[in-house]
Amino acid sequence: MTLLILGGTGEARHLAEALRGTDAMVSLAGATRAPADLPLPTRIGRFGGAAGFERFLQDHAITAVLDATHPFAQGITARTARICAERQLPYLQLLRPAWTPVAGDRWTQIAREEEAAAHIPKGATVFLGTGRQTLERFANLTGRRIICRQIDPPEGPFPFAGGEFLVGRPPFSVADEVALFSRLSVDWLVVKNAGGAMSATKLTAARQLGLPVLMIARPAQGDWPVVSSVDAALAWVAGL
Repeated sequence: MTLLILGGTGEARHLAEALRGTDAMVSLAGATRAPADLPLPTRIGRFGGAAGFERFLQDHAITAVLDATHPFAQGITARTARICAERQLPYLQLLRPAWTPVAGDRWTQIAREEEAAAHIPKGATVFLGTGRQTLERFANLTGRRIICRQIDPPEGPFPFAGGEFLVGRPPFSVADEVALFSRLSVDWLVVKNAGGAMSATKLTAARQLGLPVLMIARPAQGDWPVVSSVDAALAWVAGL
């Protein structure tokens, strides 16, 4: 068996650590320029579309695929699930549970980034915890101060007026986030419902500060096998 793990999440790192020394490898899309080393053979970069992914599966004699990509990487997940089904390769998605609001949260659920402008008044300072890949979808937030945090230094100017980049590499503690939001005079927090404990600290900070949160809902789930924990994914691997 040669297992391919599609990574990029903390769960993928835990899988790699648990499967150290086995016939498995990890693929990272390259969203982060200098990812931390993993204890399994690792490739970095895109496959070059569906045809490139199929060639990779064949060239590396992949016999099963464990998809531990980001919950919002729906295009990669749907393509992978389809190709594995066509090739009759075992496939599983590891999808961590979504966040749910608790007492004290001031969440507004939205379906798309473009909807944020309908909720955030002009003059507000907006902290985007959504990453740079969908940044241009917020271009209609004119008249607000936009702060977008990303891991790597920007390669160019902010794509629209009124915005600025903030470079920071997680993890961030709750105290870190409270101090940051206070220093920046943040009025609104915008996040994707990625789930996970590590990145939930910004939500706890927003709760403590009484900040309103725009929560972008996850994309619709397809018809493929899914588990929600690393342990369940490892049990699936053990049964291959």
